[in-house]
Order: sequence, then C-alpha cells, then structure tokens
Amino acid sequence: MELLKMLLSAGGGSAVRQLSQSFGLGEDQAASAISNLLPALGQGLARNASAPGGLESLLAAISSGGHERYLDNPETLASEQTIQDGNGILGHILGSKDVSRGVARNAAAQTGIGEDVLKKMLPVVAAMAMGALSKQRASAGAQAGAAPAQGGLLGMLGQFLDTNQGGSPLDGILGMASKLFNK
Repeated sequence: MELLKMLLSAGGGSAVRQLSQSFGLGEDQAASAISNLLPALGQGLARNASAPGGLESLLAAISSGGHERYLDNPETLASEQTIQDGNGILGHILGSKDVSRGVARNAAAQTGIGEDVLKKMLPVVAAMAMGALSKQRASAGAQAGAAPAQGGLLGMLGQFLDTNQGGSPLDGILGMASKLFNK
C-alpha cells in the first residue's frame, strides 16, 4: 500500500478526522494538506537516506521510535508529545525551520489552507509518515522472519531513486525497504 493511502486510511479514516478537528479543517482539507505536505517529507527522507550512514540511521529510527502509535491510535495526533516528536523528525528530514516554512508555504499555495495552519500541521504529518514507515518495516520484517543485512542498502536506494517514476520518494523508500525485508 502506498504511503499516502496508509496515512489517509489510518484508523479507518480517524487520523484524517483527528487532524481536521485539531486544525479546524474539513476532512477533505486535512486530506489535501497531507497529500501536499508528504512529497516534501519524502524528498527529505530520500536525501537523508542517500547520505553516508543515512539509510542505517533511518532504519534505526524507524525500528526504535514507536512511531506506529500515530497510525494505530490517531487520538495521539493531538498530543504535545506528537508535535515534539514530529518537530524532531522534521529537524532530521528537512534540516531547518526555513525549509519547513517553505514546505508549508508551497502547500498553502496548492491547497488554499493558511500557511500558519500548515506549519502547525507539518510535524504531525511527519510523525504519521514515520508511523507508516515503521508499520511497513514491521510488516516486511514479519514476512521475512528476520531483519535483512545492511550491506549495499545505500547503493540500492540510489538505484531505486534513479528509476522511481511518478511516485513520491518516500513511497520509493517504502518499496525498496519492503523488497529488502522480504529477502
């Protein structure tokens, strides 16, 4: 399942409802916000994962962060802890508040939702994205029965990103990780 669909369907749609309530949006606006914020997060993850040690760090964060709770229990999305965790994730993925502001500004131009609302929503969407990656990794690991070897992962990521056409880089990372965990 692609990442966007995982986020939009989390908790039977209750994650989108939670976001809409938390940020004073309609459910369709919350879904649009997620759809427009996610590609920038995917690009940041892909860039970080392709750096030396980046993929290993990403896999370690996915494995140890307990992020799946954001999709399993959407009511956690309204907590201050989620926002703090999401801001930490954004710091690693995007690197600076200026980049985060630019992501919110671009999404505002696409959705018509206020930039201030999207700046506040961005950490929550980042936490949800890590939750989806965590769930995907857990699912792939359960299917494989054991964690894969780490050797050659960076090269495989680079090759995959070079051939990824039409999807977000984050969906590409999920697909690549799924293939690795299923070996």
